[in-house]
Amino acid sequence: MKCVVRVPATTANLGPGFDSFGCALGIYNTYTFETIPSGLEITGCPKKYRNEKNLTVRAYLMTLEAAGVPFEGLRMDMEANIPLSRGLGSSAAMIVAGVVAANAVAGYPFDDRKMLELAMRLEGHPDNLAPAFYGGLTASMVEEGLPDTVRFEMAKDLRFVVCVPEFELSTSVARKALPAKTTYADAVYNLSHGAVLLKALETGNKPVITRALRDRLHQPYRESLIAEYDIVRAAALEEGALGVCISGAGPTVLALTDNLTFSLRLASRLAKETSRGWRVLAPEIDREGYVITEI
Repeated sequence: MKCVVRVPATTANLGPGFDSFGCALGIYNTYTFETIPSGLEITGCPKKYRNEKNLTVRAYLMTLEAAGVPFEGLRMDMEANIPLSRGLGSSAAMIVAGVVAANAVAGYPFDDRKMLELAMRLEGHPDNLAPAFYGGLTASMVEEGLPDTVRFEMAKDLRFVVCVPEFELSTSVARKALPAKTTYADAVYNLSHGAVLLKALETGNKPVITRALRDRLHQPYRESLIAEYDIVRAAALEEGALGVCISGAGPTVLALTDNLTFSLRLASRLAKETSRGWRVLAPEIDREGYVITEI
């Protein structure tokens, strides 16, 4: 059997939605899987990842085991366009691809919710995974280890612009920057801002979006890990961004806008005012999530 799985990039947290909110973006990784009589063959990635430790392979093997299907052999090719370790869901895409492909090989025993549950065993939380499965803007919760996800529409004139630097920031480093405890005041702040943000994104209430994107749980502790963050944020706001936040754990910076020329103006500003190779991208919102094709 041979199948091709396309998985979108994702941006997570969206300000106050720590480990809960996410949105799929029109930047894609494509994985080609082919069952073979024995062995493991991987192309399209650095040599050090061409083994069983490859995250996509781990997800594939885990899902086959959950389905009760023995592993025989696999040939896999990766075409990666999602930047690595930049806060755009590269690891989530790898996991989703492996889970989805193995589910196809096993004869589709699992629905998307069960596959999301399996994927969480490797990723830990659903914020990046859920939009990769369902597409669009999502909010997810986990109760007794089981995920539930709901989708939200976004006002048609809103778009995300991502500012991607040349340097990486590992999720583990970004996690270590967070405090072990938070206050009731900060918890209520984020809970209220998150609830209001989702409705404001849906209705296009721009003044409310600007206020609701603010966060107290993770961004204040991670901003210092991102070189030139203050410069990028200031430039985006001065060029008219409705709000600015860190994409996932960073270092990508996310701006929300309703202006079609915003990304060009911001790119021009960052080329002059920064030195860390910031690329400005304006991907469409992906509303499909993963797409699988059997050959």
